[in-house]
Amino acid sequence: MIIHLSEQVQKRLGKTELVIITERVDDVALLLGQMMKRGLPEILDNHLPKHWQQRGLSWGWTAVIWLAYILTEGDHRKVAVETSVTGMTHTLSQLSGHTSRALDFSDDRLAHLLSHLSKATYWHPIEQALNERSITVHDLPTEVIRCDATTVSGSHDVVEGGLVQFGHSKDDPNRPQIKIMTGALDPLGMPLATDVLSGERADDGLYTAIIDRLQRGLTKPGLLFVGDCKMSALEIRAHLASQQHAYLSPLPLTGTTAEQMTTWISQGVAQAKAGELQAIVSINDKDAEVLVAQGYEFERVCRMQEAKGQRQWPERILVIHSPAHAEQQASGLEKRLANAETKIHALTPAKGRGKRQITEEANLLEAIHKVLKAQRVEGLLMIAYVKQTERHTHYVGRGRGSAKRDKRVIEQVRYQITSITRHDGPIAALKARFGWKAFVTNATKQRLSLSDAVLCYRHAYRIERIFHRLKSR
Repeated sequence: MIIHLSEQVQKRLGKTELVIITERVDDVALLLGQMMKRGLPEILDNHLPKHWQQRGLSWGWTAVIWLAYILTEGDHRKVAVETSVTGMTHTLSQLSGHTSRALDFSDDRLAHLLSHLSKATYWHPIEQALNERSITVHDLPTEVIRCDATTVSGSHDVVEGGLVQFGHSKDDPNRPQIKIMTGALDPLGMPLATDVLSGERADDGLYTAIIDRLQRGLTKPGLLFVGDCKMSALEIRAHLASQQHAYLSPLPLTGTTAEQMTTWISQGVAQAKAGELQAIVSINDKDAEVLVAQGYEFERVCRMQEAKGQRQWPERILVIHSPAHAEQQASGLEKRLANAETKIHALTPAKGRGKRQITEEANLLEAIHKVLKAQRVEGLLMIAYVKQTERHTHYVGRGRGSAKRDKRVIEQVRYQITSITRHDGPIAALKARFGWKAFVTNATKQRLSLSDAVLCYRHAYRIERIFHRLKSR
């Protein structure tokens, strides 16, 4: 828009007309300002390679402007960036201090930028430099780091050696996936390191690499790493202990831990009856104290054989009982018992067209066993059944019957379930052992008490929120 100025204004400005350019910028200026405070353009320019004949905006400014577009529009497609930038070139030039052209954000150029960012030799130093600036500028506490992995599935072609592969998935096992490993700063929930890996990988082998990267970026000893039961692998715990870091994670109910857990629960039940368990309380939304768990702890020496010899370090086992978890397990048991009763009754339907009958006792027992095993209620139900036999006399051969014709007796056998009774004693004993879980940590009691450990682990939702944002939920 061109505005002709009055003579008085012309004398002051030295111009006869004023050109006003109107551009819609939304929150792009605010987003760019925040990224400039953290020095993101300079960090990217310092670590990304630049061709000696490269023209236009630097990689750093191209990346931050593209990030601002993604956050503003909620659109990660490359094809739409060039059109959007065309409407705010003057604003971007003023903010960046460099001439901005729509051609700087073409598909080919953005794809070239992504190829650089996808390489670990460039990305890992960028990640480390960004963490150093963020924590220094904002003075963020760096005592607690949460590590976890997730999968993202999609409809993609699977090629040998490619990123998208079939693997264990909680989302959709029928579709290929990628795996994302993240280390986040607590309590902010700020991602510090992220690995995008092929989808067939197991989680256990991903923790050590992300822990080493976090350690190089934070350069601070005595960090507390919190993760799920996959992080409690002996090799990972030994690695953290050797680096003078602490860990906190639940123990999986596999191997020797599953055998030991039976004894630990028995000791916990005995202490609960004697009133010796330590109570763990939290403050609810009404500022009232609520019992969330109770438990006890003991110490042991952990050992691992290595090529250089045996490594050992002290660690604490925290045996915790959660009333809410126990109630959830009891509710699940009731549902499984009800499902088992329904499925077992359906094994022997009443006679009728299309109603298949079981004629062999072995087949009936096998079918009952499959149902009990599938519902995980073996030994909790008593099933009574009867053998029903019907005899029918038929003449041998065709034609009408007579007193002189031979006859034969045909027996029809079917088994019928008459009743299903629950074993109240074993069920009550099983419910009494519900709600128990064991945690392991090498942190001292002075640093991480029993109560603090439980409440700290219960904040695992913070890293899950990162995954929800990544999956656009």
